[in-house]
Amino acid sequence: MSAESNLTRERPLVPEDSALLIVDVQNLCARRDGGEFKARSDAEIARDYAAYFAQLEEVAVPNMQRLLAAFRAASVEVLYTTIESLTRDGRDRSLDYKISGFNVPKGSWDAKVIDELTPEDDEMVFPKSSSSVFISTNIDYVLRNLGVKQLVICGLRTDHCVESAIRDACDLGYLVTQVTDACASITQERHENSLRTIKGYCRQVTTDDLLAELPC
Repeated sequence: MSAESNLTRERPLVPEDSALLIVDVQNLCARRDGGEFKARSDAEIARDYAAYFAQLEEVAVPNMQRLLAAFRAASVEVLYTTIESLTRDGRDRSLDYKISGFNVPKGSWDAKVIDELTPEDDEMVFPKSSSSVFISTNIDYVLRNLGVKQLVICGLRTDHCVESAIRDACDLGYLVTQVTDACASITQERHENSLRTIKGYCRQVTTDDLLAELPC
């Protein structure tokens, strides 16, 4: 039997080979007064984004908090990405972000991880200026230095930066687990479409399923 016949994405988590990556859960896009929403009226928010904020507050963020607590208790590395330029005027950001007029200035409130998920002192945060953290940061270099082989990914948005991180991590040789109920997108339809689209790249589990794989 060849070694390849034993290859599978459905491999339970090995804590010493793993890390948790929380993608872009920051004030910019997770707060009503964040940069993405502050110019919108209450009527627009109620019409277009009420379900998104409800999903964040009632499901995705509480599940991320549970993941954080469990991974920290198991001494598994926790890392974060945020959308944030390296400069205040954003001259370093990607061409796509420049064309879109999208800039999160260095050190701004919008760039901060939300209070509910505040990184601990020695946890790493990778500011990025592209959709994929693997394109505009040195995270691959760092993960390899840490000995990470299995990467657990959750965060925002399911169909944007989460999906980009999953694809690139898989192409770079990581075994990826996506925590489906610890991700969110602007609409549930977009969230579910993304889960179906990316399914062939990664293992998909719920928060409960993943926590059962960690030491008590």
